[in-house]
Amino acid sequence: MLLLGIETSCDDTATAIVRDGRTVLADVSTNQDAFHAKFGGIVPEIASRQHLALLSAAVQDALERAGVSSGDLDGIAVTAGPGLIGSLVIGVASAKALAYAWRKPLYAVNHLHGHIFAAFLEQDIEPAYPFLALLVSGGHSQLVHVDSPLAMRVIGRTRDDAAGEAFDKTARLLGLPFPGGPHIDRLARTGKPAAFAFPRHRAERDSLDMSFSGIKTAVKYFLETDVGRSAAPADVAASFQAAVVEVLIDRLNRAARRAPYRAAVLSGGVAANSALQSAFRTWSAQSGIPGLIPSLRFCTDNAAMIAAAADRQGESLRSDPVSLRADPNLPFSPA
Repeated sequence: MLLLGIETSCDDTATAIVRDGRTVLADVSTNQDAFHAKFGGIVPEIASRQHLALLSAAVQDALERAGVSSGDLDGIAVTAGPGLIGSLVIGVASAKALAYAWRKPLYAVNHLHGHIFAAFLEQDIEPAYPFLALLVSGGHSQLVHVDSPLAMRVIGRTRDDAAGEAFDKTARLLGLPFPGGPHIDRLARTGKPAAFAFPRHRAERDSLDMSFSGIKTAVKYFLETDVGRSAAPADVAASFQAAVVEVLIDRLNRAARRAPYRAAVLSGGVAANSALQSAFRTWSAQSGIPGLIPSLRFCTDNAAMIAAAADRQGESLRSDPVSLRADPNLPFSPA
């Protein structure tokens, strides 16, 4: 099964050629950070215009890098949602046109499912079902119970800011560039995680939900105090990061006690954070549950994960090249 993947849910114009949902023959991604940095966040209109300018070349680039032609493909997989509607429309419209012109099957993929199946890319060991997925990205933070490629349900989610949003907002408070997550990660490596006791969200006994807006707000007010103004930015970054990671691992641990999981997966853009990866691996070793993390390039948004999801979920995603529509609020599971 040789698939072309297309991902344009936010600000990365990404294409990939993937064989059997596992072997990545080409992985192309054009980052737009330079266009959005001066605004301190993603500007949807700019993102969609860049996708329009870049996507055709990205598709051709992926085919050339993989050494294949359109005739070799078994199908086209595209992110149909959730995401920014302007960005999604560019990817979906392009995939529809290619599927119609090349007479190839079209698969409409949920972006969040893609992050889960990123753990299957270029791995010697694949997660065994049922497994627990901790999906942490800029727009989503959730725990997912995965019984099979087609049987997944969210069992815990953030009630406000996603962890990635909290990272970006806290980075702005510290005067760091956008996107803030990688900058906080680097700065925190020279800081003391226990320097300041920022609050942790304490969920109710039976809840796996999370909250990160309080941590970000606590940092804001702390930086306005005399102690905060004189504090080392690295210590603030490390203490903030430690608070976020502790909440995520706490919910992961609670969820793991509820079912006999055979594996756990950490995925999404924030999964690239070094402190979270370290804590996840420590938790895996202590719990005895095998933990898998996608390669760094497959943690952030990419098209290979979209092709991987389409390969695993198969005909359930088959869509009409004429009628398919992008859905910015695409639900995680069908109603």
